[in-house]
Amino acid sequence: MSTIREITSLPNWEHHVTSLPPSTLLVVSFHAPWAAPCAQMATVLSTLASEYPVTEPPSTSWVSINAEDLSDISETYNVTAVPFLVLIRNGQVLETVSGSSAVKVRNAIEAHAAKVGAPVLNGAATATDGHDGEVATEEDPEKKKEELFKRLGDLVKAAPVMLFMKGTPSEPKCGFSRQLVAILRENAVKYGFFNILADDEVRQGLKEFADWPTYPQLWVDGKLVGGLDIVKEELSNDADFFKA
Repeated sequence: MSTIREITSLPNWEHHVTSLPPSTLLVVSFHAPWAAPCAQMATVLSTLASEYPVTEPPSTSWVSINAEDLSDISETYNVTAVPFLVLIRNGQVLETVSGSSAVKVRNAIEAHAAKVGAPVLNGAATATDGHDGEVATEEDPEKKKEELFKRLGDLVKAAPVMLFMKGTPSEPKCGFSRQLVAILRENAVKYGFFNILADDEVRQGLKEFADWPTYPQLWVDGKLVGGLDIVKEELSNDADFFKA
């Protein structure tokens, strides 16, 4: 059965990628040690990998990457939050899955792993919905909303402090996001972030989930603090607001 290999350096990654035959599906899991959903996803992926036998040449290859330690690789694949899955074949990104939905991860891997000599999955044609290449199926709107809210519930707890912003800390796409990043840095706050411009489902859904219509949004311990004005107000009332 297949197992997951931890990539620990850029040369290690480059050697692994160049050693794979063009037909191999490369399953790349980006994680961070502080994010609890990543531990859950590691268990999911380990279980999935065990379902794929080791073949020659390999039909699949499974690797795990610390998104913070190997930030150059993370930036190459636009990793905006963890856990984050990238499926690659012959150097081409086939699909990405952001978040900790085991169902989405399994569906994506099964769809692409089956594409070599098997364009039809379980006798049913599949299609993409145009959003990160995810497999599209007809879904009850209420069920879809429930799944989205579950994903959002996991995302806001992905780190003790989570910033949902436009762009990334190194390249904010709006002035409010830039100011909030600066405040977090000034106060030496370690935080996770999510680029809402990279995922419209999260961008729109989080407004309803949080009952807060604008970005950036700062969450602490899974609870919404608010936007830039609220954070500034909290700091003016309590200089040690971020101390914990």
